[in-house]
Amino acid sequence: MPTTVKGVIARSKGADVELVDVVIPDPGPNDVIVRVLTCGVCHTDLSYRNGDIADDYPFLLGHESTAVVETVGSAVTHVEEGDTVVLNWRAVCGECRACRKGEPKYCFNTHNASQKMTLDDGTELTAALGIGSFAEKTLVHERQCTKVNPDADPAAVGLLGCGIMAGLGAAVNTADIQLGESVAVFGLGGVGMAAIAGAKLAGAAKIIAVDIDSRKTELAREFGATHVVDSEGLSEEEVAEKVRELTDGFGTDVAIDAVGIMPTFTQAFYSRDHAGRMVMVGVPNTTDRIDMPAIDFYSRGGSLKPAWYGDCLPERDFPAYAQLFENGQLPLDRFVSERIGLNDVEKAFETMKSGQVLRSVVVL
Repeated sequence: MPTTVKGVIARSKGADVELVDVVIPDPGPNDVIVRVLTCGVCHTDLSYRNGDIADDYPFLLGHESTAVVETVGSAVTHVEEGDTVVLNWRAVCGECRACRKGEPKYCFNTHNASQKMTLDDGTELTAALGIGSFAEKTLVHERQCTKVNPDADPAAVGLLGCGIMAGLGAAVNTADIQLGESVAVFGLGGVGMAAIAGAKLAGAAKIIAVDIDSRKTELAREFGATHVVDSEGLSEEEVAEKVRELTDGFGTDVAIDAVGIMPTFTQAFYSRDHAGRMVMVGVPNTTDRIDMPAIDFYSRGGSLKPAWYGDCLPERDFPAYAQLFENGQLPLDRFVSERIGLNDVEKAFETMKSGQVLRSVVVL
């Protein structure tokens, strides 16, 4: 029988979110119903609400979650009822052209639930990133569930489901930071702080944190920054010069743009050493454009890469980072700025925009 739960939806572009009844159908053969424990408030959910990603309203928001498997479909083998899992939106298919080339991190056909959840009047919901976990329960494909230790703090490990994994992976996977290299990270929200932590884990010798908020640059030291640049009031050229001053005039081996706007892109691009690597993990607006002299792009060499989900493989990376957290080597709990209820999501969006938190986490 269908199950009715409470969930947070965005009904129309820019409108405040609503807490409503959500109807979950019986799971298909490879689907599971999970009981949500926690869900981080990610900027991607705000982008869904504002119509910056798609216009398939209404959206069932939320995707950065720890949950417990409650009901499984008839063909499910990947998880069992009672398993504690972190939800992911890259459940690779193993069959598309990217997977066949041995690049599952670029899978073009990731698995999602076989059916739609609905409002109580039958209106179909679009689940954010195929998850929709600002809800008491949600319906996902079994491969969207990655098992983790049930004793770990769910609010902390659940953040691996999106933003924190994006930052960690941008440093470790996409940038492929090597022991002793220098790194600069531009923008110190949750993703940027995670990139700082990832650079430390990878063995970077010099980690430069850049932001307009001096509170964030100082906090970055707790995640591994060795140097900071307060960029408030500085031009893009002045920021790049300060980074070069901290690297013997050369610039960094790696520069990570964790914001995704042209000013931080430019700062990162010109802060690299000759042939340095740049990673863009901040998600740009659909109207943003990259504009710079072509000769600068050509003459500086190196590489420029986007990082999608930190180029992660959830089945490989989530358990590894969760174990590092349990070992005291990765402070995932420091990303949890506040714990809130389902009714507080709209307020959390405002708190996020003010820059006062790394992550608000809904606890159910």
